[in-house]
Amino acid sequence: MAAESLRQEMSQHSNDVMGQAIDRAAFAQHSALHDGIRRYQAHPYCRGEDDMPVIWQEGASRIYDYGAEAGGDCPKGGILLVPSLVNRGYILDLNRKRSFARFLAQNGYRPFLLDWGYPGADERDFGLDDFIAGRLVMALQDMAEQNGGPLPVVGYCMGGVLAMAACLLEPAQVSKLILLATPWDFMAAGPTQARIAAAFAPTLPHMLSVHDELPVDVLQTLFASLDPFMIGEKFRRFAAMDPQSARAEDFVALEDWLNDGVPLTRNVAVDCLIGWYVENRPAKGQWAIDDIPMTPADVSCPTLVVIPENDRIVPPESALALYEKLDAGIRTAHRPSAGHIGMMVGSRAQSSTWQPVIDWLENA
Repeated sequence: MAAESLRQEMSQHSNDVMGQAIDRAAFAQHSALHDGIRRYQAHPYCRGEDDMPVIWQEGASRIYDYGAEAGGDCPKGGILLVPSLVNRGYILDLNRKRSFARFLAQNGYRPFLLDWGYPGADERDFGLDDFIAGRLVMALQDMAEQNGGPLPVVGYCMGGVLAMAACLLEPAQVSKLILLATPWDFMAAGPTQARIAAAFAPTLPHMLSVHDELPVDVLQTLFASLDPFMIGEKFRRFAAMDPQSARAEDFVALEDWLNDGVPLTRNVAVDCLIGWYVENRPAKGQWAIDDIPMTPADVSCPTLVVIPENDRIVPPESALALYEKLDAGIRTAHRPSAGHIGMMVGSRAQSSTWQPVIDWLENA
């Protein structure tokens, strides 16, 4: 019906008139995009220094103790937060209003937020084995010791895959596992992501022969290709916002985080882009860390899998595949009506994700 209506409308105008109308619409779209980008660049918001104490550091990685948010009064004990390797950990503490870490602290927990940092000399040759069996397991052991026993572990996005792997390697240190928007089957929603990675794969060896790591700009281009129209849409929306509003400040805070990405080391780039996205090794049961198969069915602690229904980065089918591989006796699913990032920092994040996570922690 819509197509027929459009055809009839176009038939009533000359090609010149229609061409002019299309040109005007395209110019308006481009102008709004330009205005949005310029307003973002000129916005005065700047994230301050991290105000939580660092209680652990190894190489470029560190852990921030958000128990300080509650003045050290954390009757429910520690909880380790594991973000992705490709993004800074402060997505879990974007600002004081939109902070999952601070919300946990306000509810009696002592959140330990891991920030992987930018790969330095210590991490230059790291692969996933080094980050998981070395760095993450060491952090988990030390945080469990500080906690006086095993503690819950929360992994977000790629961090969920890493957290589950650490749980399989050190099950005695993990009391509960929470996987937020965590991918597993990279073909479950169709081959789009794999095709993008496969198209990029032939250039990877040359790029890594020039660089010690996969640059952030390359990673951002790959993510943007999953939803090519998203960038234009979000900056056009921003152009229409009051720049003095809290909404505009939240937009800038999130955009700054997106632009503060972390490059992948050479070996991790191959492990993930080829091993995961092209070869789909996790879902095929072919992924191992330190020669130990990473099998979700071997997870033995209560596990919550949060699967946002509107996720474009980790399609729900990919995360659901992980949930279905877990033992039915330990698994719980929560499916908020949210997107990949909105589930953690959106205006409804507290009600859709944060509070349900706490409810599960207290009742599992």
